[in-house]
Amino acid sequence: MAILTCLVVSVVTIIKCFQMVSLMEQRVYILANGKVLEAYASDRRDNIPVEARDHIKMFHKYFFTLDPDEKAIQQGITRALYLADGSAKKMYDNLRETGFYSGLISGNINQTITIDSIRVHTESTPFRFECFATQQIIRPTTITVRSLVTEGALRNVSRSDNNPHGFLIERLNTLDNRDIKTENRR
Repeated sequence: MAILTCLVVSVVTIIKCFQMVSLMEQRVYILANGKVLEAYASDRRDNIPVEARDHIKMFHKYFFTLDPDEKAIQQGITRALYLADGSAKKMYDNLRETGFYSGLISGNINQTITIDSIRVHTESTPFRFECFATQQIIRPTTITVRSLVTEGALRNVSRSDNNPHGFLIERLNTLDNRDIKTENRR
């Protein structure tokens, strides 16, 4: 009887130790500005919608926020193309061939984007998305506000310094890109 009791106590102790170690492995302590903060590990599945929306937001920011500086344009486009497949490269090549980027530079035109909303459908892979945004095109004499709606799909890829979310935008398509209003600058 004593041996059986010792065996049960030992098994319960071992199980509890494994549970405690597993629980401790999910905690991470971060030192920020002299303060210790506790963070919890979670499955990627829990964060997919958030990470997907941020991936889409960053791509659109890099691709559509443009200054009249060739080096800045190239830097933003390069960052954006790490986040997307050949459909974004094709879109860039078409814009470059039509003289869009050289027109921005020669006309001293700034273009900024504000993301209004992003819908990601995570029911099946690849994840489909729609991005609703507003572009502001600032010329020396006018400011034009445009609506921009894009769609595409997200495929899982490995994470890297150039692609921290581990997604790749595929089949990028512009559904709407029309002027909403134009006003003269003072």
